[in-house]
Amino acid sequence: MAARITVLGLGTGDESKLTIGCFNKLKSGLPLYLRTDRHPMVELLRRHGIGYTSFDGVYEEEAAFEAVYERIASRLLELAKASGSELLYAVPGHPMVAERTVQLLRERCPAVGVALDVQGGESFLDEAFIRFGFDPVEGFRLLDATNFDTRGFQPHIHTLITQVYDTMTASDVKLGLMEVLPDDYRVVVGHSLGVAGEEIIQEVPLYELDRVVGYGNLSLVWVPRSEREELRNRSFERLQEIVEILRSPEGCPWDREQTHSSIRKNLIEETYEVLETIDDDDPEAMCEEMGDLLLQIMLHSQMEAEAGTFNVYDVVQAINEKLIRRHPHVFGELAARTADEALANWQQIKDEEKRRKGIDPAQQSLLSGVPRDLPGLMKAYELQKKAAKVGFDWTDARDVVDKIEEELRELQEVMEPRGTAEQRLDELGDLLFAVVNLARFLKVDPEEALAATNRKFMQRFSYIEQKLRLSGRDFAQTDLPEMENWWQEAKKLARNVSSKQEF
Repeated sequence: MAARITVLGLGTGDESKLTIGCFNKLKSGLPLYLRTDRHPMVELLRRHGIGYTSFDGVYEEEAAFEAVYERIASRLLELAKASGSELLYAVPGHPMVAERTVQLLRERCPAVGVALDVQGGESFLDEAFIRFGFDPVEGFRLLDATNFDTRGFQPHIHTLITQVYDTMTASDVKLGLMEVLPDDYRVVVGHSLGVAGEEIIQEVPLYELDRVVGYGNLSLVWVPRSEREELRNRSFERLQEIVEILRSPEGCPWDREQTHSSIRKNLIEETYEVLETIDDDDPEAMCEEMGDLLLQIMLHSQMEAEAGTFNVYDVVQAINEKLIRRHPHVFGELAARTADEALANWQQIKDEEKRRKGIDPAQQSLLSGVPRDLPGLMKAYELQKKAAKVGFDWTDARDVVDKIEEELRELQEVMEPRGTAEQRLDELGDLLFAVVNLARFLKVDPEEALAATNRKFMQRFSYIEQKLRLSGRDFAQTDLPEMENWWQEAKKLARNVSSKQEF
């Protein structure tokens, strides 16, 4: 007889629901191995004098469940090959439901010449559907508590969480669910479902999940589905659905009329509003503005979905694949011990991607890659950085200061009444470009520096407006000297506040 492993499902624990085929196999006298003997059906084996070997000792020797399952599968294959005949392997429930060792055997048996036969038994899912009273056709998902992850959690379908072995595992499940559900959301704990005299079903608020007693090998948690709007609104799918509705014939007239061009400026404006919240260190505002920015991505993606070119899930797939591809030191075999090494890997992979598109990086301008529509100061900064990499740069900051003074003189020479508007535009651009060069030498981002000055100007000008309001006047009733005095007052107040903060 050829080497063979026959996997038997012991069911949920009710002897009357063990299949006749499985029971006959158990009585056949063939060597029998149990993943665990901590199961109600083991009493049946003992009553009928059926001997077995349990792998429970492996659980005590290994720190992780995956290592336990790997060892059990490997040992079963060794035993089958050594015997050259059939052996039995019995597992709780149904062999094909949440049984990792059986999956490992299915993957490995063909490669080592061991035949595999699987005979089903009642699954814990059968009892869960009966005891909890929901129909899986309504939508249902099965999760493993030992590898719990709420990404993609869908509150509008039922969720069963199996292998909630102990209080610590229940605590991990609780903390994960509390990221996507209210703390008081009602969940149901089931112990030994379908086992007479041992079954316990208890409904508790989510925050009490790890206070329930009695967790063990036959425990699971049911998260009933909900149609509550605030829960649906936490899903990416709901966002995509809303945007699709807004653009539909039955949606919003304004949204339907928009094109890539018409909302182009919105994308820029929303980006700057996010930057403002970052500068203000305002997490609440940041959350809101990032949502507004995400909406722009969704709208542009929906427009292309309607044209049949791509949809937002293509966008998600593309960026996921790019991130994995360009981080081989994280997702592959390549090493990168420093940020510079990681950047070098990134650039090398980016160049290879260009070659696959028929673009030779060596034939491209060194200045390529700087976005055409970057704000002026930022674009000047990036162009100068690229040129500096090949030595096209000043050697000292004082030389840059001299250049600024030279450009200022040239601008003064074309100021009215001399020179033309075109000359003044040209010379002012040269002056600003030189100032950006100085910012680079000082290791100061010119955009950030100007943004800080803009904020400072707004604060001081607001002080002047406040003074006018307090005096019951407007700008027509004041003059420049008075405004200058208030400006200086605002500067002093700002210095005092700054000095106190430093103190």
